Amino acid sequence: MNESICDSLDKEQISGLRKAFDAFDTEKKGAINVETISTILRMMGVRVSESNLREIISEVDEDGSGELEFEEFCALAAKFLIEEDEESLKAELKEAFRIYDKQGDGYITTKTLKEILRELDNKLTEEDLDGIIDEVDEDGSGTLDFDEFVAMMAG
Repeated sequence: MNESICDSLDKEQISGLRKAFDAFDTEKKGAINVETISTILRMMGVRVSESNLREIISEVDEDGSGELEFEEFCALAAKFLIEEDEESLKAELKEAFRIYDKQGDGYITTKTLKEILRELDNKLTEEDLDGIIDEVDEDGSGTLDFDEFVAMMAG
């Protein structure tokens, strides 16, 4: 289970985590204690409450040892690193949406959406575009609000 979460990180991220882990594994026993983990996360710029941290640790500390082996630590850190990516993606989408929502109405028209999709993939046929529009504009209003836009871009 944990390894798959670690696989979603790139080599640089894993290497950084390995360095942090090794630096704190002072006894070189291949595991770090739970208290050390909040220190490492703070160094990574992650702010997490004590109760949240305990909850997350109980999820990834598969053997319940109160210590995390590297794979478990990697899984824990991945949760924060991946969430951060989702936050920055949402911010980028919000900016893109704002650019196309020229009047600031809180929605874009399906006509505008077609233009965006054409720019993203010029191989899409008119039929493809209509199919996408039908799918995302569920209420047939001819407009997309930000949440619908995000759902479409993420989906």
